[in-house]
Amino acid sequence: MGAVIAVVNKKGGSATETAVAMLKILEHSGVEALGIASPTAVKIEKTVKSLQKEDINSPIVIGHVLSKILMSDKPQPIKLEDATLVFEGRIYPPNTEFSDAEFAAEKLKQNREENTEALIKDFEGNFAFTVVESDRLIVGRDPLGAYPLYYGENTDLAASASERKALWKIGIKSVSSFPPGHVAIADKCGFKFKHVKTLAYSRMRRATMQTAAEKLQRLLRQSVKERVSGLREVAVAFSGGLDSSVIAFLAKNFGVDVHLIFVSLKNQPETKHAKEAAETLKLPLHVYIYNEKDVEEVLPEVLWLIEEPDPVKTSIGIPIFWAAEKASEMGFKVMLAGQGADELFGGYKRYLNDYSRYGKEFVQKTIFNDVAGMYKTNFERDSKICGFHNVELRLPFATYQLAKFAVSLPLQLKIGSPNDTLRKIVLRRIAENLGLPQSIVNKPKRAIQYATGVNKVIKKLAKQKGLSMKEYLQKTFQTTFKGMV
Repeated sequence: MGAVIAVVNKKGGSATETAVAMLKILEHSGVEALGIASPTAVKIEKTVKSLQKEDINSPIVIGHVLSKILMSDKPQPIKLEDATLVFEGRIYPPNTEFSDAEFAAEKLKQNREENTEALIKDFEGNFAFTVVESDRLIVGRDPLGAYPLYYGENTDLAASASERKALWKIGIKSVSSFPPGHVAIADKCGFKFKHVKTLAYSRMRRATMQTAAEKLQRLLRQSVKERVSGLREVAVAFSGGLDSSVIAFLAKNFGVDVHLIFVSLKNQPETKHAKEAAETLKLPLHVYIYNEKDVEEVLPEVLWLIEEPDPVKTSIGIPIFWAAEKASEMGFKVMLAGQGADELFGGYKRYLNDYSRYGKEFVQKTIFNDVAGMYKTNFERDSKICGFHNVELRLPFATYQLAKFAVSLPLQLKIGSPNDTLRKIVLRRIAENLGLPQSIVNKPKRAIQYATGVNKVIKKLAKQKGLSMKEYLQKTFQTTFKGMV
């Protein structure tokens, strides 16, 4: 998917040079067009070099990097009557009359402040947008934060972008994730946020396993259907486990040509399980096996994309990078994945420790907080990695309606007891109802960083240099972003 930027020069000088610098650091192979705009003018070019020649004298500028996924994806920004717009992402269900950006532009022609809120409040999807008016920006992000967006400011600038590095590049060192489900007004005084729509913690509703599974299955089927609509083929990041198997099975049922992509280091037992699961699902499986040298070589690139030296995110990011890279090489434009299921349905082993020590209510709140924070722990990382390979990541579990219902369910539909080694009970019931085999329904959860062997290799590489894993990643990160952070 493409990238977005927006910048306000608080001192009133031209922001064009700053905006172009932000776009330049976001440019990568596969980019088809780049654009900048003031409130009154739009300039679109094929390269940053050509864009640098454009002279837009405005203290407020927005920009866009186009990585075309669908035929309907067009260069941006888009001119409105008295403003300009950049909209990146998807709205579901897909609109057959307009592209998503054109649909947003149509909505924002009038009653702009009200309708920017309506985009977030009324429509499902993963997206971010920014509008530049005569003296301000309006910036917004979807309610779950499925599309990455960051913001920050210093004494001279206030800016937002879909990657942190664009902000670091222009001297904004303190960068935060833009809060999902919010709209912000940015001007010479900085950012002011307004809450529009986010998940809210509440008392658990009463529900039987049957009714909960039936409703979740409907919501999930609808989500998968919307995310494969109009596609002839789709890749699935496949582990052989419950989450990716359910997604692959549903996608296949909607008539799309599904290809499973499995990546791992050599000699990992999960490879055999993935092959068996793919055979059971009757879907083609593409297996790619890597070694320790591959981990060492790709590490700086992954850190460049995920923009933080976090051990867990890095260990997960490397397999995601490989899967997206192979999907791109095979010609796939869209890849489905099961991210979000562990948070929604209590899949993590640490929930059992919390259950034993602190009880049900504590675990309920922990699960809710994890769901509310999925954008930081998973979505931002994986979307940026896939976008680098010109592959659009679509996450069927990451829908507002599904998440809202899932967080309201009682804990016993997710985790039976402090000794429940399987967990995700209601999702396993859905898999069973769909007719998936017991080998998939009852497969224990094993985190990708351990199942692929990547975590172990990074620790080994760090030890060889006399460093802890955290120190090793921090040192590599500082080298990668030398002079920027």
